[in-house]
Amino acid sequence: MRILIPGASGRLGRMLRAVWRDGADGGPEIVPVFREAGQGDGPVWAPGDPVSALPRVDAVLALWGVTRGDAQALAMNVALAAEAVRLGRALGAARVLHCSSAAVYGAGPRPWSETDPTAPAGGYGHAKLEMERRVLATRVPGQVFMRIGSVAGAESLFGNMRPGGTVRLDRFDDGTAPRRSYIAPQALARAIVALCDPTAPDGPVNVAVPVPTGMDALARAAGCEVKWQPAPSQALRLVALDTALLSTVCPLSEAEADPAHLVAQARATGCWP
Repeated sequence: MRILIPGASGRLGRMLRAVWRDGADGGPEIVPVFREAGQGDGPVWAPGDPVSALPRVDAVLALWGVTRGDAQALAMNVALAAEAVRLGRALGAARVLHCSSAAVYGAGPRPWSETDPTAPAGGYGHAKLEMERRVLATRVPGQVFMRIGSVAGAESLFGNMRPGGTVRLDRFDDGTAPRRSYIAPQALARAIVALCDPTAPDGPVNVAVPVPTGMDALARAAGCEVKWQPAPSQALRLVALDTALLSTVCPLSEAEADPAHLVAQARATGCWP
């Protein structure tokens, strides 16, 4: 399987490239795409450049995107998704995997499934949901929206953690820390390969391990001291994903939510800390 990866120079791209390096463990052949020379070993290409500079592929894994900024900046996610659809059609890809997010759901007392109503709590979630809607409106087959949980090593908590350091976390009125659905880069890589198969589900697919992990447990597993602060009213206590659909093509175990496992897997990529 050959997978084109626009956005390969970002943190998540670097982690996945480390997992798939040299086709280890029978992994896919990847074609990382970079916007500037010197960012990595792969084609230099940007939206608007001739598609003829890129090879034929089986799938496009669109890792590019805007994660912060105002509404105008975040709206670029729609344009980038449209470009990924165009790439897929031009290069013969049967599947295009778009990076959506658990942020499209907001918080809730139970894990969210793909059929639940969406209620983003912030601009990023709204932008990702609009990206999904706009791509679905094209009616191009083979579009997958990976509603990814928190990726160990690539999200904000890991960005603030250094072994021996201190992490500040919200504490809710019951004494608990925020809990999130996490996934290690290695498990994410397996899920991506499974979702690239033409027989896998189209549309939204939650991508995470089956049970959530406490952020305080992760911080301690990373060797950090936790400093508490009262959780503000808008803080999200639980963002958890129902992964029954993913499990039909890529079963993941509850053991993969263990904090020590997530920390070790992030470290194994060489991209964290």
